[in-house]
Amino acid sequence: MSKVKKYDYRVAKNRKNWKVEIIRKATSSKTVVSKRQAGFASEAEATEWAEKELKLFLDNQAEKNKRHGKQRELRDENGQEKQEQERIAREAYEKREKGAS
Repeated sequence: MSKVKKYDYRVAKNRKNWKVEIIRKATSSKTVVSKRQAGFASEAEATEWAEKELKLFLDNQAEKNKRHGKQRELRDENGQEKQEQERIAREAYEKREKGAS
């Protein structure tokens, strides 16, 4: 099984300029452009920008994932507390129903 990067960049030449696209591997055959920039005078300039921007992009993604993970944990904790409260209320209701019968 080959190792393929989730995020990468590609450099291509337009008519007079160079363009860069930061791409994400969505599936094994589909890629999605996450960011693009055009108008570079040389391939070296485009590649330099792409490497720098890819690192920033990945750092931002990692930070975003951490924030969302914390939010997910809080949501799960609140959901568990709510389920426990519902269980207690249901048991109390069932006790009242048995006592009323």
